[in-house]
Amino acid sequence: MSKSSNASHTVLYRHGDVLVTQVESIPPDAVKRPHLVLAEGEMTGHSHRIAEAGSAELLEFSQTVYLRVLADTATLVHQEHGPITLPRGEYRIWRQREYSPREIRIVRD
Repeated sequence: MSKSSNASHTVLYRHGDVLVTQVESIPPDAVKRPHLVLAEGEMTGHSHRIAEAGSAELLEFSQTVYLRVLADTATLVHQEHGPITLPRGEYRIWRQREYSPREIRIVRD
């Protein structure tokens, strides 16, 4: 897990191949997903997920995934990475990508 910020105080969390950054708001037309799995590992079957049921909700809008932490904190967990405690707020989630001369592809965790 790593956490970084720049002069404008944008916080970016890295959890393996999953990146999480706080946003000012989630689009109002975002659709709630029925689970709290941010990403599933295609190589191992492990998942990046929120550990505490009811502490957050996962939403999607225009193929972009968002997380709303409803409790004071929510814990992002994965079997191969240390946990990250996310404070209450709204976040954008995306998978890290890598470039090769043939294609741009999602990093496999």
